[in-house]
Amino acid sequence: MRFKLLLAFVEDLKTDAVLDAAREAGATGATVINNARGEGLNKKKTFFGLSLEIQRDVILFVVEEHLARTVLETIERVGEFDTESGQGIAVQLDIEDAVGVAHQVETLTKVVEAKL
Repeated sequence: MRFKLLLAFVEDLKTDAVLDAAREAGATGATVINNARGEGLNKKKTFFGLSLEIQRDVILFVVEEHLARTVLETIERVGEFDTESGQGIAVQLDIEDAVGVAHQVETLTKVVEAKL
């Protein structure tokens, strides 16, 4: 079984909605890294040296490859990434090898076979 790594950079107010939607789309779990900071096309404004930007969370999903595109599109839709600049971003990367996922393979095999 092959996997993809999905990295989503999401406004912290949308993290729970993205997690729930990704699970419904086929993700079996995620790791959330809180309070990430980034800079996009335009530099963020400050007020007396304090940043006025919204906090971001980084969400990491290890997803079976046949489910990955659906989960990625779901993350984009729920996170509203394409509504305007600065809403978030998600990327998909190939995973060459993974350990610690054997307990998920049996469940995922049934899900993937049903979708194919």
